[in-house]
This record gives sequence, structure tokens and C-alpha cells, in this order.
Amino acid sequence: MKTERNLYRLSSVGAIVATFWAIPANADGVGAGTLIENTASASYDDGSGKQTTASNTVVVRVDELLDVTVTSLNSGPVAASPGDAVLTFELTNTGNGPEAFELIANPSVAGNDFDTTVDGIAVDTNGNGVYDPGVDTILTGPETTAVLDADSTLTIFVLVTVPNTAADGDASDVDLLANAVTGTGAPGTTFAGQGVDGGNAIVGLTGASDNAIGSLLVGITSVDLIKSASILDPFGGTSAVPGSIVTYTISANVSGTGTANDLVITDTFPTGTSYRAGTLALDGNSLTDATGDDAGEASASGILVDLGSVAGGSNSSVTFDVVID
Repeated sequence: MKTERNLYRLSSVGAIVATFWAIPANADGVGAGTLIENTASASYDDGSGKQTTASNTVVVRVDELLDVTVTSLNSGPVAASPGDAVLTFELTNTGNGPEAFELIANPSVAGNDFDTTVDGIAVDTNGNGVYDPGVDTILTGPETTAVLDADSTLTIFVLVTVPNTAADGDASDVDLLANAVTGTGAPGTTFAGQGVDGGNAIVGLTGASDNAIGSLLVGITSVDLIKSASILDPFGGTSAVPGSIVTYTISANVSGTGTANDLVITDTFPTGTSYRAGTLALDGNSLTDATGDDAGEASASGILVDLGSVAGGSNSSVTFDVVID
């Protein structure tokens, strides 16, 4: 009877408490390999006073979740021309444990106007976000990253060559795929014993695989120079005689959808003529003959005008005068 009364007291007035020890979850969940420990306790009155008892401790080891995301860091299509080009991506280990990822760049995407040649995949070794030849590490096949901690990111460069057959305005996509080295598959797929500390590795919602598209847009630019001359002789006519003023006009016509960079126009003074100081002009605006104070300069032998970067569809005109000796 006493035992029954004690059991009744325990069931009716006793308090059962469970105590947990766990690491708070971060954005990607509790880290793989974390031990979550749980012990229950009970208190009761057996008639002689308050008593307590504890259960055994249950330990649960958190398995490794395999997840990844890949995004393009280019704000839009990368302007390119036949030759080398670079596409930039970011890979993030969105799982809860350390993992390496195999990278596959596919240049043959449906709808491309042309396909590039993939020359290599590199990682941003110095972390400046810009591909630096000879500094950033080029991966060797199969192109695989180092092991990344959970929630870590890595900037990836895909190095390609645009073929000479690409025409102005053509577009091309390159697909970068990242697969978890441990394995990929449908969410929930289990790789027994292949997680942290011998636990299981479980495929997450991304399938432990993700991809992103980087785009190229070809802008081919050409520059046509047209030079002409007008003459004013000392008599008000257009004859080329000693003392006549010859005005040279050099027109630079930039065509295409790209940009002509570092466009510089130079011309030498013809033999038998002398430059008329202060006559150098760009698009009707006077330039000085001195070096360094504007886009133009004139020396004893000729003129130079630095137009800088000129977009396709632009026209510029340089003029200057010489006198026939």
C-alpha cells in the first residue's frame, strides 16, 4: 500500500524537468558534429520528504547537411570582344559543416549566339574581387575548391576565350555548376559515415548542387579616319602657293557597340610647311599647344590629340593649320 501511495503521489504531485545543453542555431543551423545532450529529472514527495531522481543522458550528434549556392557577381552581361574574357561568381557553403566543391563550367548553353572556350577556373586568392593573372590560383582538373567552412564564401573566376567569329552584338552564356564532393542527390539522401566526426552527411534542399549563369555581350568597335584639307591663298583664292594656309581636318568615326579605348590621333606636319601656332582644335574647341594641360599638344614635328575612351557611334574632329613655306 505504501508503494502504491508513493506512486500516486509521484504521478499526481511530482514535477518532471528536462534539461538541455546545445549550441544555439546560426543562419545555417547547428554545426555538424555538435553534441546535443538531454537529461530529464523528477522531483516527488514519498511521504518522508522531497526526493529527486535523474534519467540517463541522451546524446544526439548533429549530422552534416550538404548545401551550396552559386551566384553571378556580374551586374549584367560582361562587355567582351574576340579574345580573353573573365566571368565572376560567388560560391557559398550553405551547409552546416566543412565541405569542398567540384566546379564545372559549361560554355555550350542553349540560345548562345556563339560558344566560348573555357581556359580555366580560378579562385580569388588575394580576395580583391578582380582576376589577377599569376596571383589567383587556377584549379586543375577536376577543378575542386579547398574545404570551406559552413557559411563561407569563395569568389570564382571562369576564364574564357571569345572566338574571332563572334560578331558585334552577339551574346553568350556560361553556366558554372558546383557539386558537393561528398555527394549530391535528392534532398534527404544520406551518405552514411561521411559527415563530420564519422556522422552521416545528409543532402539539403539544394541537392548539394547549384549553378549560375554568367553572360557575355560582344562589342566590336572600329575606327575610321578621314583626312581632308582646305586652302586659303594670300589672294583670297584656293591655290596652293607659298603663304597659303592649309587647314587639315581629321575625322575619327567610331562604329560598333563597344568602346575604343585610349584613342589617340597623331599627325606630322608636311615637309615644306610650318605649323600655325594656336590653331589646334577638337570638335571646334581650341586646344593649347602645350603638353599636359588638355587633350592636345603640338610640337615642332606634329600634333597629338588624346580622345581617351570613345563609345561606338561617336564622331570626333581634329583641325589645325599649316602655312606653305
